[in-house]
Amino acid sequence: MSDQEASKYPHSAISTWSGFVYQGKVALYHCLKLINQGDSEFQLQLDSTDDFAIYKNEKLISAHQVKAKIGDYRSNYKEALEKSASIELDRIAGIKRYFHISQPINDHSDYLATNHERVEFYAYGEFRHCELDKIEELTKQIIKEIYVRQTIFFDDSMIEANYCLLSEKISSQALTIHARIQNEGDAQRKAAYEHRVTAANILADITDANPYERKDYFSIELKARLHTHLEERLTESLPCMSDTAYKRARRIYELIRLSEGGDFKTLCQLMKPSEKFSRIQNSDIRRYSDLLHTIDAEPILKRLPHYLDSNNKFYAPTALYLPEPTDKKYCTSEIIAEIKNNDDLGRLLFEFNNLIAAKANESFIIDTKYTNCFDEISIDDQDRIDSNITKSLCISILTKDDAEARLK
Repeated sequence: MSDQEASKYPHSAISTWSGFVYQGKVALYHCLKLINQGDSEFQLQLDSTDDFAIYKNEKLISAHQVKAKIGDYRSNYKEALEKSASIELDRIAGIKRYFHISQPINDHSDYLATNHERVEFYAYGEFRHCELDKIEELTKQIIKEIYVRQTIFFDDSMIEANYCLLSEKISSQALTIHARIQNEGDAQRKAAYEHRVTAANILADITDANPYERKDYFSIELKARLHTHLEERLTESLPCMSDTAYKRARRIYELIRLSEGGDFKTLCQLMKPSEKFSRIQNSDIRRYSDLLHTIDAEPILKRLPHYLDSNNKFYAPTALYLPEPTDKKYCTSEIIAEIKNNDDLGRLLFEFNNLIAAKANESFIIDTKYTNCFDEISIDDQDRIDSNITKSLCISILTKDDAEARLK
């Protein structure tokens, strides 16, 4: 693509660390709000004309600038407001221009630029801002209203599941655009400009009657919550983090952000192998994240975070919480029971048979009495499993200190 051709397409919007997740959530909220008002003919565009934009019949209807955690004063947003008001390419005079912020400021009246374009601070009910931890609940309320209007039978689980799956879809769209532009530069501006999500597709996803029957639901839901937790943890810890800790946290965050659903199915099962493959609790996510960030060993960030010792044995961090001596007995019986009912878990534990507990009273070994009698595995996975697979599967549950000693 020539420079002249490339100039026909806007530069991709650059998200800040906190703003990236917020941008997708705000875009989803606005789209569902339009659908709830009866508009189902629009298209959502991300990271091109603006942070996100709404098109209809190939014409720009509204352009949206999204800023998270910038400052408490209107002056902190001066340059961004000026940019939002600029007349450029599809952003012609007279279109709707909205400005989304995540925290209150001293003056949220409309911004009137010297070119007479008006930028409106987006209204969330009676407020002109919406905090990061509030946008999700507002969005779920809109979903509920859509169900009521369309007389769709629902419960809280259906709202939660469809919100999670649709949020992942919007985030994946943004990630695809970011990756293309980062890897291929100006040649992908056209792709970013043309790549859009239709209102009809958003509505179809949000009205799926059985979302939690999808095999990838629990893994996608874990990805969304773990991604959010890691981002919040990084934001809170940033002021006192060393450069080394920051780089590790950033690499872990990027792995989680870019991982596919299959990797998260694996993570779901390894994070809590003593329980049935289902929703991971928030407390488990915190414990898993704390272990990842505090263990004195560099993780291998491929497929999922794990470790390798000098004998090429694999170690997987988990959310296992075993503070009492009696927990050893229950953990042993529960893992053996889960292997019996879950061939996928059995195959994983032949590969990752050293599990690092988030907290344990002592290290111990579980002799499952199982040999590798599960379905045939891939060549790639086979290469990672100990050579003598005819032996009974023994799983080492390790304290953090013992794991660190082995990984030195």
